[in-house]
Amino acid sequence: MGQLNYTNLGYGISCIDAQYVRPGLASCYLIEEDGHAAFIDVGTNHSIPLLIELLNIKNIPVENVDFIIPTHVHLDHAGGAGKLMQLCPNAQLIIHPRGARHMIDPSRLQAGASAVYGEIEFKKQYGDLVPIDEQRVTEACDGFNLDFQGRQLNIIDTPGHAKHHFCIVDKTSNGMFTGDTFGVSYPELTVDDQPFIFPPTSPVDFNPDDWLNSIDKLMSTQCERAYLTHFCMVKNLNPLADALRDRIKIFAKFAKHASTSDALTQQIKAYFIDEISATGCQLSPENLFKILALDIDLISQGLRVWLEKKPQK
Repeated sequence: MGQLNYTNLGYGISCIDAQYVRPGLASCYLIEEDGHAAFIDVGTNHSIPLLIELLNIKNIPVENVDFIIPTHVHLDHAGGAGKLMQLCPNAQLIIHPRGARHMIDPSRLQAGASAVYGEIEFKKQYGDLVPIDEQRVTEACDGFNLDFQGRQLNIIDTPGHAKHHFCIVDKTSNGMFTGDTFGVSYPELTVDDQPFIFPPTSPVDFNPDDWLNSIDKLMSTQCERAYLTHFCMVKNLNPLADALRDRIKIFAKFAKHASTSDALTQQIKAYFIDEISATGCQLSPENLFKILALDIDLISQGLRVWLEKKPQK
């Protein structure tokens, strides 16, 4: 377990570093309201002691955790949900209808990920996934409204990154918890308070048309801030949304025209170097690829899977 690192963002919201793969890669969020708590995205099993430590710091008993809300069931967002539910006896899991069965019985998730990573590496990164009692699982469709101690949390269905992805709008902060739908923006790539944002087109559900529609839905809420899982809060959303739309289209174009998988990966690498260097970022290409290595690999995989599944004209 890593060391607890969290930031209070106002409005009773704290951003916690999930300590997944490296510091500064994945966030979990705690919302406090009237002595109660809700978690949005919870990292892996290895992140859970950090979340419990923060509850202790804030003098919130585990019995007062009302909701655990993964934006989708990818393991960096929901891998620790079952373990956290065990520790929080009164919590209800709020999940997309397409993801609910994988939280109730995570055996297929674990088997699939173990096949990709290998058993040893899977256990190292995620531990064993813990099933959740079906009676403690609430499926939240588009438009679902959650009353958290009088604080309204509204669910928006946002496919594009994953079919089982939703986002949560919090009117109290005029913010939205966007998982991966509003992109990835690492602090190391921010220059002069201007984030560099890009779409994590990971396997297996990338769909550019759906994603563009989801961004439009998020922007129609007129929220002032987005709480990203990768990583922390961003504001001034209009230019970020424009950049995200452009890069979804660009990545899809790369996939359509790349001659080989290696050529696609090299094109994505070159694009990142050119675009990030143009912001004035002083990171060397070597250090840049250390930060983006996992993303580049997953983006390439996701684009290839999308192209293979895409009907040929």
